[in-house]
Amino acid sequence: MISFTIWIIDDETSIREGIEIALESDYEIRTFADAESALELLQKDRPDLVLLDIGLPGMDGISALEKIRQDIPDLPVIMITAYEEVKTVISAMKMGAHDYIIKPLLMPGLRKTIRNTLETLRLKKEVQVLQERYLNENMPCFIGESSSIQDVMHFVSQVAQSPDTPILILGETGTGKELLARTVHYRSPNFRGEFVAVNCAAIPKDLIESELFGYEKGAFSGASISGKKGLIEIAENGTLFLDEIGDLIPETQAKLLRFLEEGEFYRIGGTRKIKIRTRVISATNRNLEKMMNKNLFRKDLYFRLSVIKVQVPSLNERREDIMPIAMYFMNKFNEKFGKKLCGLSPRAEKKLLDHNWMGNVRELRNVMERGVLVSGGKELSHDDLGLDEKTDTAEAEEQGMSYPPLSDKGIDLPAMQDDMLFHYIRKALRLTGGNESRAAGLLNLKPHNFRYRCAKMKKQNDNEKTK
Repeated sequence: MISFTIWIIDDETSIREGIEIALESDYEIRTFADAESALELLQKDRPDLVLLDIGLPGMDGISALEKIRQDIPDLPVIMITAYEEVKTVISAMKMGAHDYIIKPLLMPGLRKTIRNTLETLRLKKEVQVLQERYLNENMPCFIGESSSIQDVMHFVSQVAQSPDTPILILGETGTGKELLARTVHYRSPNFRGEFVAVNCAAIPKDLIESELFGYEKGAFSGASISGKKGLIEIAENGTLFLDEIGDLIPETQAKLLRFLEEGEFYRIGGTRKIKIRTRVISATNRNLEKMMNKNLFRKDLYFRLSVIKVQVPSLNERREDIMPIAMYFMNKFNEKFGKKLCGLSPRAEKKLLDHNWMGNVRELRNVMERGVLVSGGKELSHDDLGLDEKTDTAEAEEQGMSYPPLSDKGIDLPAMQDDMLFHYIRKALRLTGGNESRAAGLLNLKPHNFRYRCAKMKKQNDNEKTK
């Protein structure tokens, strides 16, 4: 059961004591004879509700309310006012006071006002508890203190406040795009609605429209005799997550666009217009802009889907988060497999930090699951992880070559032989997860020069294979 603390700020002793006696059996009460002492304590402590007299000596109630609104905007304040001060209390309501009560105070009315205010607050707290519980248990992809992921999560917390603004999530496979969509859902006003996830690439192209929009009985051969609700209807007042949105066929793209613009659609074979409200979040690892240029994806749909656009960084782009995420998974699989591993060996840590995570967090999860399952020691060893022992440096040494290391800070390339240049191109692509523009930046090459050298490297490899 959630308990509440109420602060009473009033210069009249009889009013403070009367309210305290009336409420102390149900709430934790604290009283103040002036605003200054209450505001000073507010820097260290926080109540759930404040009863604030307007006509205080020293700092008056209006000034105190203004200060409270600045410091704690969501703290509910009920103003206490004399009848002749009603005009003043209207100003207080405009400043953000939750409600007001008029002297002489009638306890039944006061209790009702307080109950109504705290009931709203209780519901908000329950939702926050449920939201935070879900997020804490299900957000391993977004553990870490890297600036890139902190920026993403701060942005997501802002855009989640809208109940229906479309969001497009971009990122490599395994970065946690669906988890990010769920985060938006659980932090949004649609929290109590359904979160419906659809993998557009996993549904046959001739069935995707009926899955999304549903159909009426007898709409087509093989249709259910009772008809079927579509996933959009199931997600009413919730969130519809369309993963791999780039795989939608043009006909379905057109119908989805109409729904996004009008909030309405027809089931297949239906004549009744269905109007619902839901939030659409889409995701892809494909380049939709290139697809638009090739007329493979509708421009108008792209612009409607991407009202809010979020780019999820790859694990290789936030390498400082590798170990915190690995430790999260180790603790999770300790519990699952009944193990008591307390950490990783230095060599195992180095292996995780040096690895090129092409599969991102999903790959790291699988590596840690395997490691915890097979480990027989008190800590994970490098052998438990099952990652390839060879590194670029080792391969180069086997071939009698000695190359300066390439870090994520880049390297200046002098004129060099093709073998050495190709080594750095491969290394740069690994460090950037295959991102050509970033790899070119690491090598201080213009993008067109980088692409030319990649093509030259590919041609040389093809020639060697045909020999």
